[in-house]
Amino acid sequence: MSNDGVNAGRRRFLVAATSVVGAAGAVGAAVPFVGSWFPSAKAKAAGAPVKVNISKIEAGQQMIAEWRGQPVFIVRRTQEILGNLGKITGQLSDPESKSSVQPTYVDPVVRSIKPEILLLIGICTHLGCSPTFRPEVAPADLGKDWVGGYFCPCHGSHYDLAGRVYKSQPAPLNLPVPPHSYESDNIIVIGVDQEKA
Repeated sequence: MSNDGVNAGRRRFLVAATSVVGAAGAVGAAVPFVGSWFPSAKAKAAGAPVKVNISKIEAGQQMIAEWRGQPVFIVRRTQEILGNLGKITGQLSDPESKSSVQPTYVDPVVRSIKPEILLLIGICTHLGCSPTFRPEVAPADLGKDWVGGYFCPCHGSHYDLAGRVYKSQPAPLNLPVPPHSYESDNIIVIGVDQEKA
């Protein structure tokens, strides 16, 4: 075979051009693959701490914040509510929250850092419904012994105003308490532990 008609310059150009295009294709394919290893901005935001101003919550009232796509119930408890918590201890499944989820820095009975401010993840521990805030005492539909709390409309689980579940309920555990800390008297940071604040 003769090389008389071969243009060596053209051959080098074609080999170089093909190599550059192949390398660009490999980089183009690798960038999305490597990018998929890192969380999106939306995913980062979903897990980010949330600051909540609680100054407008009246005594005995609740507000709802959102953290990691879950409702967080925030209640300003009165002295009457706190006093009622001790009256129902014998009716509760886990009154000292030994089997339930909460940070170690919250009181296991009142389940909060400051007794008057309660934070709970508002998802029933049975099948994930959202319980209803029922702060009234002895309503007709919940009975004369009801001292306020949460009622899950899906399967009827009852919780007190510390998120502790009553005995013989479908829900097996108390409502979880999320990690949280106080930036000031009125600003709570949900998702940042008090110990690390």
